[in-house]
Amino acid sequence: MSGSGKSTAKLVNGSIPGHLVGQTLPMIIGVAAIMSIGLVDAYFIGQLGSEPLAAISFIFPVSVALSSLGVGVMVGINSVVARALGEEDPEKAARRANFGIVFAAGCGLLLALGVYLLLDPLFTLMNAQANLMPLIRTYMVPFAFGFPLLLTIMGINGVLRGQGEARKTSYVSLTYAAANWVLDPILITGAFGFEGFGILGAAYATIIGWGLGVAMAVFLARKADIPINPGLLRDCSLVDPATSILKVAGPAAFSNAINPIGLSILTALIASAGQDAVAGFGAAGRLQSFAIVPLLALSGSIGAIVGQNWGAKEYGRARLAALYAFGFCIVWGLAIATALFAAGQWFAGFFTEEPAVIREFDLYLRIAAWGYAGFGLLIVANGILNAVDRATFALGQSVARVFLVMLPVAMLLQASWGSAAIYSAELAANIAGGLSGLVLIYYVLRMRAPDAAR
Repeated sequence: MSGSGKSTAKLVNGSIPGHLVGQTLPMIIGVAAIMSIGLVDAYFIGQLGSEPLAAISFIFPVSVALSSLGVGVMVGINSVVARALGEEDPEKAARRANFGIVFAAGCGLLLALGVYLLLDPLFTLMNAQANLMPLIRTYMVPFAFGFPLLLTIMGINGVLRGQGEARKTSYVSLTYAAANWVLDPILITGAFGFEGFGILGAAYATIIGWGLGVAMAVFLARKADIPINPGLLRDCSLVDPATSILKVAGPAAFSNAINPIGLSILTALIASAGQDAVAGFGAAGRLQSFAIVPLLALSGSIGAIVGQNWGAKEYGRARLAALYAFGFCIVWGLAIATALFAAGQWFAGFFTEEPAVIREFDLYLRIAAWGYAGFGLLIVANGILNAVDRATFALGQSVARVFLVMLPVAMLLQASWGSAAIYSAELAANIAGGLSGLVLIYYVLRMRAPDAAR
C-alpha cells in the first residue's frame, strides 16, 4: 500500500459533483436497503394485528437510537481514516482503521448488555402499555444479543467509507437487507407449511441478516487498499487511534442518537392518545425513513469527500461539496414532502386497514413532511462537521434541536392540539435544525478555515 507510492486519497482530485454522485448513489442503494427492513417488518407484523404493530412502533425509536450510536462510531472511523489518507499517511490510516473495527465490536457488546439489563425500565419509561410488554420483550432480547454483529458491520463500513469505497458498503447493506426480505414472510407469518414465529421471527430475520452482512463486509474489506488486520495493533501505540476516533466518535454517537431519543420521547407523549395513534405514528415513521434515504445517503457520503479534501488542505473543494449537498437537500426535501402530503392515506393502506390508524398516519405526513428539507440540511451539516473534526458542534446543534425546540413545542401544545402537537414539534425542530446547520457550516468552512484570511 504505502510502498507503491500511489495516493489512496481518491477524492482530492476530479469533479466535486462527480464525486458527490459517485459516492452518494451507491449509498442510496445501501441506505434504502437498510430502511426497507423496517418497512418490510412493519408490513408483515401489521398482518398480525394492531397490537403487534403498536409494539414494534415502541421498539422502532429504541432500535434506531441504538443503531445511531453505532453510526456515530462509524462516522468517527470514517473521519479519521479519510483525513489520514488526505495527509498521505496510509500507515496512520491503517492503524486507525483496525483499532476502529475492534472498538466498534466492543461497543456493540456493551450496548447489548445495557439493553438487556434495562429493557423493562426503558419501555416502561416510554409509557408502553402492559399488554404490549410481552411482545416487546419477545423481540428485544434476541435483538440485543445480536447487536454486536451490526456494530462490527459499521466498524468495517467506516473504514470503507473513509477510503471512498461507497459501493462496497452498499453491497454489505444489500446483503443483510436481502436476507431480511426473504426471511421476514417465512419467519413472521409463515410460509411453505411453516407457521412462523410472529414478532420473534422479525428479530431472527434481522440477526441472521447481520451475520451474513459481517461475512460480506470482511470479504470486501480484504480487497480494499487498507488491510484489515487487527494484528497491526500489537506493535504500535494505541493512544493516537484511540484518541482520534473517540474525539469524533463520542460526540458523533450522541449526536446521532439524540434524534431517535427525541423520537422515543415523542412516542411516549403520543401514547396518551391511545394505541391507534402510536401505531399510525410508528408506521408513518417507517415510511418517512425510506422517503429521506437520499438525504441520509448524502450525509454519509459527504464525510469522505470533505474529510479527504480538508486533510489535503483543499478547503475550496470542501466548501463546494457542502454547497452542492445543501442545494440537493432543499430540492429533494420539498419534492418528497409534496408527494407524501398528497398520498398519505394511500400509503397508509399498505400497513393497516384500521381507519383510526390511517387517520393518524395521514395527519403525521401532512404536517411533519414539510420539515424533511431542514432535516437533510441538519444531518449533512453534521456529516461535514464530523469530517473536519468539529464533532462537538454537531452534537450541540442536535441537542438544541431536540431539547430546545422539539420537546418544548410538543409539551406546550399537546393539551390543545393532541397528536398534531407532536407532529408540529417535529416540523419546528427540523426547520430550526436546518437553519442552524447552514449557519454552522458557513462559520466553520468559511470563517474558521485556515485559508479564511486569503
